[in-house]
Amino acid sequence: MEITLPPKNDSSKRIVLQNPHNIVIIGANGAGKSRFGEKIEQEYPEQAFRISALNSVCIVPGSSESPNSIARQFKDTFGEDPAFRIQTEFEQLFYLLQYEEFKTLTEYKERLRNETGVPIPVTRLDRTQTIWEKIFPHSRLLRKSDRLEIVSEKSLNPYNALRMSQGERVVFYLIAAALFANPNSILIIEDPEVHLHRSIMSTLWDYIEQERPDCTFVYLTHDIEFATTRSGGIRIWVKSYDAERHSWDYEFIENQESFPEEVYLELLGSRKPILFIEGTDSSSIDIKLYPYIFPEYMVKPLGGCSKVIETTKAFAEMKNFHHLDSKGIVDRDRRTLREIKYLRERNIFVPNVAEVENLLMLEPIIRVVARRMLQNEDEVFHAVKQNVIALFKKEIESQALLHTRHRTRREIEYSIDRRLNTIEEFTHHIETLTDNIDTDAIYKSILKEFTQYVQDEDYPAILRVYNQKGMLPQSRVTHLCGLANKEKYLSFVLSILKENKDDADIIRKAIQACFGIMQEGNEKEV
Repeated sequence: MEITLPPKNDSSKRIVLQNPHNIVIIGANGAGKSRFGEKIEQEYPEQAFRISALNSVCIVPGSSESPNSIARQFKDTFGEDPAFRIQTEFEQLFYLLQYEEFKTLTEYKERLRNETGVPIPVTRLDRTQTIWEKIFPHSRLLRKSDRLEIVSEKSLNPYNALRMSQGERVVFYLIAAALFANPNSILIIEDPEVHLHRSIMSTLWDYIEQERPDCTFVYLTHDIEFATTRSGGIRIWVKSYDAERHSWDYEFIENQESFPEEVYLELLGSRKPILFIEGTDSSSIDIKLYPYIFPEYMVKPLGGCSKVIETTKAFAEMKNFHHLDSKGIVDRDRRTLREIKYLRERNIFVPNVAEVENLLMLEPIIRVVARRMLQNEDEVFHAVKQNVIALFKKEIESQALLHTRHRTRREIEYSIDRRLNTIEEFTHHIETLTDNIDTDAIYKSILKEFTQYVQDEDYPAILRVYNQKGMLPQSRVTHLCGLANKEKYLSFVLSILKENKDDADIIRKAIQACFGIMQEGNEKEV
């Protein structure tokens, strides 16, 4: 099947796709995705079949009726009976399925009168039930003479299928609606992720596509996670619609070996500059905190620091294509000034504290929390400062050793000569690599530096070098502020940031300053 795409702003020629199995149209809200789908429907009025999960759960006032849809098939089957006009497409599907069931069984009964060994016919309801029960393995559909019922492990009594949960209802509707499309249809599916739980979204559409291999699926979505599940198809980023020229600004999204596809799609769907950060777990401090500290950025967690560095660099190299600004943030850990300079030159920023937890230990933040919890902020901060210094002093030798290991490893990496041409030369080079590295001197220098921090009670310097994820509870900052634990402390900081008032501004500026961010009025530059 050939599909001609809508007109493109910068081209006089129409783009023709050859036999696409699925096409994902992705873009931000208001970019013109729905009009893009409508244009395809207008181009192929006999083949296009529109499916909308929204129509399955409610009646959309003033919505136009597609020439090929469940609503149209319902009218063609039952006529214009006023009793049916107010039904949602979900309920219309029930009538259509039951009508086909009755008609098929009647024809089967007549065939049995004259033939033997007649196989039991498979109806659309059979096929719908099979997929639905795969999606909800703890529930079963039971057929009664006048209704469908659901038996669930969670419910002792069967209940009418019309009382399905919203998620169950949408899944049933999407399966059955796709089965009612004519052979070789173009299925135009609006918001295919609506009301679907993330755990079933991909599996459901895999089953539906397998059930209708004759059809072309055109998905209109702004959901990145869904878009990444449709492998083997064509992805189109719709950026904008020109109403005067009735044309679109859109680009094909090609796979990039050096760039993760999921991130690539998500960023193209965003109109904000991007801030890549570490972390994947939604409970991590990075993911919870940074969206409030850098509200002008779309914050995207990527996992480890290597992935942040790799992706930020790759995205910057593609800027001529997507025109979006991108930056990254990685933990300081034990990085040297040389490493930090290298990263900053590539728009990857490093805070002036060793761990992200240490950001919550900054003096202005402790003072705000203490004051808001009706504690004496001077007394609280003084006590916390002394506790942190004592903790650091207790671990000063192990901390110095950690920094020595890191610095030694880096010195070796920097010293490797990559210009050697033979294995003999390289072997000799490696054997002598540490001859000029005095680890004892490095350790003593770092230990002396750390000892000076303790003597000077240099609290900011200790936060900069002290890797201790248990600092929040061990410093007793939570207890001194009157909060039960680390989680309560973080939640309280986030609640202040959500208020977006004066105290939120104090916290935000303190953390931004930790990244060396300069502020001019309301504009911020990472």
